[in-house]
Amino acid sequence: MKNNKDTPHTAKELMGELQTLVAEAQGMMADSLAEHSAEAMASIRERLDAAQEKLSDVYDSTKKRVAAGAKQADETIRENPYQSMAVAFGVGVLIGVLVGRRR
Repeated sequence: MKNNKDTPHTAKELMGELQTLVAEAQGMMADSLAEHSAEAMASIRERLDAAQEKLSDVYDSTKKRVAAGAKQADETIRENPYQSMAVAFGVGVLIGVLVGRRR
């Protein structure tokens, strides 16, 4: 059983942990449930709860960072409207050229 210090902190690590838990649960379901102790089931539940909590924390922090980035982008665009239009135009031309070359 993992302790809190060993719990994953990135979304990729969380997904790996959740996939491991699902695989273990499927294996337990394939076998007879009577063969597995209540302790093993409690361990899996505890790990799943910890992974869900970490995933929720990652989601919340990512949501806050995206909102802060959007606010910063909005402020920058409002402070520099002509430069923003020039950058958007340049990016559009670049994408148009790249798409045009593919065809």
